[in-house]
Amino acid sequence: MTGDELLDDNAAERAQAKALREQARTGGLRFEAYLPPALADWLLERIERGTFADPSEAVFAIVGNFRDLEPHRDLRDELLGRVLDASAAKLESARAGETVFAELRRELAEPRPEPARWAKIAR
Repeated sequence: MTGDELLDDNAAERAQAKALREQARTGGLRFEAYLPPALADWLLERIERGTFADPSEAVFAIVGNFRDLEPHRDLRDELLGRVLDASAAKLESARAGETVFAELRRELAEPRPEPARWAKIAR
């Protein structure tokens, strides 16, 4: 799947982005994001350690880093490739593939707990 194909899948989101762009240029952008448990744990640990003040600061820093890597697409793609290779290696080293998929299907069938919500603390 190419980047163009991915863009075709979200016409409504692209239209919303276009409509909000001018307002965001002057007032910024607020949005809600869901993080799966492993990423949420990673982020909250960084906040506990003082790396980030809150989730908003983390998104600001991480998106900024991603933007800064954009002119260096070859490096960004290499990093992404290494992450994907590491994930594939973990899957390959896991028990037989059918067992892993059976566990995933069982886990996906279970009801999901309510996600934690970050509340902005007035200072």
